[in-house]
Amino acid sequence: MILVTGANGQVGQCFQQLSAIFPDQEFLFTGADTLDITDKKSVNRIFNEYPNLRWVVNCAAYTAVDKAENEEEKATLINVQGVKNLAKACAASGATLIHLSTDYVYHSKQNRPLLEDDRVQPKSVYARTKLAGERAAFRAHPNGVMVIRTSWVYAAVGQNFVKTMLRLGKERPTINVVADQIGTPTYAPDLALAILQIIQQVEQGIVNQGVLTGIWHYSNEGVASWYDFAKAIFDIQQLPCQVMPIETKDYPTPAKRPSFSVLNKAKIKAAFQLEIPYWRTSLEKCLVD
Repeated sequence: MILVTGANGQVGQCFQQLSAIFPDQEFLFTGADTLDITDKKSVNRIFNEYPNLRWVVNCAAYTAVDKAENEEEKATLINVQGVKNLAKACAASGATLIHLSTDYVYHSKQNRPLLEDDRVQPKSVYARTKLAGERAAFRAHPNGVMVIRTSWVYAAVGQNFVKTMLRLGKERPTINVVADQIGTPTYAPDLALAILQIIQQVEQGIVNQGVLTGIWHYSNEGVASWYDFAKAIFDIQQLPCQVMPIETKDYPTPAKRPSFSVLNKAKIKAAFQLEIPYWRTSLEKCLVD
């Protein structure tokens, strides 16, 4: 059985939609109303009720990047203590934890895609708590945690950059978007499908479960700025809104974002033979399908 936490979020909802194409797999979807990961007793109760849990995909997180600057305690509770609770329960039951993390743990000015063992340098409360959550998970379950760092996640559901741009693009003739932060958009259904394919490969004996332990990168292929991303959204939707490129200094935010967070996916592609779609192809799928 696969437990998916944070099932009401955008990635969690994508898992729910994809579960239909994995009929041999049993799923348990929980939101904050049915499983409070910050409550150790709540976590242990779920594991006791479902002793056949073999996988936990943690999509539950505090993701309000700017708000976190004023809510560090809450962000820490969810992103660190909650993850630790899940990892401890997985260790006790022998389950594997697949935990989603973020490109924001990096803050590099290098000009090549980031590798999993590149230096981390989180500059925001959100990024620091996500990194602390990774480390807490590995300490609690050293041989059973797969951390997947991803970037710029969006979907047709939930709150995200794409939906914000679509709303603003219909309301305004022009919009300013940062052009000097470089990364890669990630379509949540692509991420969810990749995780399910990895689980399937382990269960079919194609790869050894021990291979999973460690840090991995997953985003769509290609490189873009937030300006490029917004421009593509409006082009695909044929919205007349004009996108104006600006610098980060012209759009100050409470939390610092990395100027470069393109992720190298060679490790995950080689280990699991994944074919990762180009970011604009997936964006078109999101907006047109």
